[in-house]
Amino acid sequence: MQKNPKASNLSSDIPHNSSNTESRKDTSCLFSTEEMPQIETRVVLVQEAGKREELLKALETIKIMEVPVIKIKESSPDKSEEKLIKSIIHMEIKVPYIKTDTIEELGDADSPEFETIFVVSDFQAPIFTNLCKADCRVIGPPVVLHCAQKGEPLPFSCRPLYCASMLNLVLCFTGFRKKDELVKLVTLVHHMGGIIRRDFSSKVTHLVANSTHGDKFRIAVSLGIPIVKAEWIYKAWEKRNEIDFCAADDDFRNQFKVPPFQDCMLSFLGFSDDEKANMEEMTEMQGGHYLPVGDERCTHLVVEESTIKDLPFEPLKKLYVVKQEWFWGSIQMDARAGESMYLFEKSESPDFKKSVSLLSLSTPNSNRKRRRLKETLAQLTRETDMSPFPPRKRPSAEHSLSLGSLLDISNTPESSTANGETPKSCSRPSKNSTPLPLKQSARWQVAKELYQTESNYVDILTTIIQLFQVPLEKEGQLGGPILAQEEIKTIFGSIPDILDVHTKIKEDLEDLMINWTESKSIGDIILKYSKDLLKTYPPFVNFFEMSKETITRCEKQKPRFHAFLKINQAKPECGRQSLAELLIRPVQRLPSVALLLNDIKKHTAEENPDKVTLERAIESLKEVMTHINEDKRKTEAQRQFFDVVYEVDGCPANLLSSHRSLVQRLETVALGDDLCDRGEQVTLFLFNDCLEIARKRHKVIGAFKSPHGHTRPPASLKHVVLMPLSQIKKVLDIRETEDCQKAFALVVRPPTELNNKLLSFQMTTEDPCKEDWLKMLCRHVANTICKADAENLIYVADPDSVEVNTKDMDSTLSRASRAIKKTSKKVTRAFSFSKTPKRALRRALMSHSATEGRSPSSANEGYIGSRLSSTSSLAGVPSPSLVSLPSIFERRSHTLSRSTTHLI
Repeated sequence: MQKNPKASNLSSDIPHNSSNTESRKDTSCLFSTEEMPQIETRVVLVQEAGKREELLKALETIKIMEVPVIKIKESSPDKSEEKLIKSIIHMEIKVPYIKTDTIEELGDADSPEFETIFVVSDFQAPIFTNLCKADCRVIGPPVVLHCAQKGEPLPFSCRPLYCASMLNLVLCFTGFRKKDELVKLVTLVHHMGGIIRRDFSSKVTHLVANSTHGDKFRIAVSLGIPIVKAEWIYKAWEKRNEIDFCAADDDFRNQFKVPPFQDCMLSFLGFSDDEKANMEEMTEMQGGHYLPVGDERCTHLVVEESTIKDLPFEPLKKLYVVKQEWFWGSIQMDARAGESMYLFEKSESPDFKKSVSLLSLSTPNSNRKRRRLKETLAQLTRETDMSPFPPRKRPSAEHSLSLGSLLDISNTPESSTANGETPKSCSRPSKNSTPLPLKQSARWQVAKELYQTESNYVDILTTIIQLFQVPLEKEGQLGGPILAQEEIKTIFGSIPDILDVHTKIKEDLEDLMINWTESKSIGDIILKYSKDLLKTYPPFVNFFEMSKETITRCEKQKPRFHAFLKINQAKPECGRQSLAELLIRPVQRLPSVALLLNDIKKHTAEENPDKVTLERAIESLKEVMTHINEDKRKTEAQRQFFDVVYEVDGCPANLLSSHRSLVQRLETVALGDDLCDRGEQVTLFLFNDCLEIARKRHKVIGAFKSPHGHTRPPASLKHVVLMPLSQIKKVLDIRETEDCQKAFALVVRPPTELNNKLLSFQMTTEDPCKEDWLKMLCRHVANTICKADAENLIYVADPDSVEVNTKDMDSTLSRASRAIKKTSKKVTRAFSFSKTPKRALRRALMSHSATEGRSPSSANEGYIGSRLSSTSSLAGVPSPSLVSLPSIFERRSHTLSRSTTHLI
């Protein structure tokens, strides 16, 4: 027994008779050494548990066990009231373990002088039932192994504890009507260390639901508590013997989450055929079913509120008639949303009713009524004109604003923000309060248009950030993060930095318009921020295509992100435009500003100092756009580099270089046997200083490669050689004949060879044409070896002189021969334990045939036949591909000679 035992709070599950118990904070009063109970600790291995060697070794390393202790303390000498101090103390295990087959062998299992822990392997065995009836402490082998691994004492539990896979989890149940099923689930949870709560509270970590109705379900959704099926508990119990398994692991738990539309029958009204098909598909993906409109089994009718003003029938009382926002919101939250917030009602705007009633007044003579009518019409007009989004028929027209909004300087986006038409802007409120003359110069009109479009552009950027980026980055999202941080960064890039720059430009333009004079310099404002524009725009524009690709990919792969986009796209702030359509605005903005500055320059007098400044401002914008285009070209080149590296298996790392760029890709077929087999598909990647040659990758039997979770597909090509262009001595343009089409050859000399090699290919694509390809290749070869006469590198050759023929490349016999050659290689590699060098094998066969008096040619034939037969024998059974190919040739080519068939 330890002299200074360590104590901690005892679980509230310990039974006690006294109504007065000491609070948790008072349990710090520990027992003195004299007051320590005289208890002997022991661990008993029952039946099969005593035969497991790993348990015996684990118990030898565990020296401590938790022991529950209760002390009775009188509150005062004069009163008989008593308090219970409940504690758990750590006590030493002096004897590692005892083995037994029956409880009766111990005789003193229920004696208070002993604190005994029974280790039982089977919680279904009769002895386990007997131990539970005797109120003994029972644990399973995984608990012992877990404590040994973590260096922890054997835990106390007032219930049998088999494993710790649900330790510290607090569960609540809802929707279960069968008592037997609920009792079974609760028992399993206790066996895995979980805690059950009858009522839902903030301490609950998981809700086990058999229904999507009820208050518990609604509270769990609102608090973001994971909601799972009962199958989660059963599957966790199946993994009870895995020591490191945790039932709360996200990947495991997500397999059993309750889908948003479980028990729901949905119908859709007012949507286009494509939208309806998409929503029906999403319904089934999210655990629901869909029915035709009007079906009595339907539980929810989802209505497109912008097109449906009234229902075509009287809905049943049990039917929820909801807006489409409920549908997408449920998918985004990954749980069924409450219907009360999304009920469909007839959309009748109070402002619209008010304007209609004013327009139909029978006595319009009243000045007050006329004034109210005028104000109402003005308000409606202002709300219409001030939307920063153009009509959807012309999504790219940046300047499709109403004439009134461009001419009325008081009509700023900040004023419409107050009316709820545009999102909150990060810029300061408009300072405009000075009335301006009705007539202004043409220069002022265009300057006003520049300010107005700049203001609308700032509002669009603010919408992108406030409506999309900020919610996606928000921590503690219901259902977990919608996107990974890397994906969010890829989509939005430098949008916040661009917004900061244009907010400042807008403020300066606003000050200029308020204090307008013809001598005010607009060009200075653009020049002031030209460096900031140069810094912020290239990172976004260069990766804009990648941003769109990420949006498209995530929308297809992540239903919650798709729902998130649908919800926000329907909001008035977006003008019913998608995120991709909004993100294209920064790409269009600088050219638009340049055009407006040109218009201002046209209406600026020659003597005005701003004339020269505007020219400089326009030039600075052109420099920014040129820099963007140059950066974009470099970025695309880098992306092409990495695409080649990912596509070609075994691609050399030294291919990646800052001075190297991809010029052309060409698909060909090999006409010789130097680099790879004749007829094999070969891809040539021409760089400015080298040529990467790769062949089509063969699928190896029984050795399929896994992408290991990467989003990119496995490499489709296999690296053959990376050849510097300086090794190409001549480029042969092979004449076109009936037997030779679209062929060319390269005369190369590798540094390790003394003689030249001839590499011949046949082009398999129409673009580029052969003449352009050869000229392009020679030009880069000449640049590499510093020669100006690139044309002199091309030589015209006859097919016979270089022994090149393409006539049989597409014939049945040629394809079959190549297939057999590849198949034999595959089978040999798949079933050989050691790879015998091909040349050595051929030499052995030739020497063997020479001793028997056969010619070398017959030896080669024998080699081919023996190679195929030995391959089949290695496999143990005839290879299906080898057996089937000759039969195919016999069926398809009756004209083949017997000797040719024998050779195959």
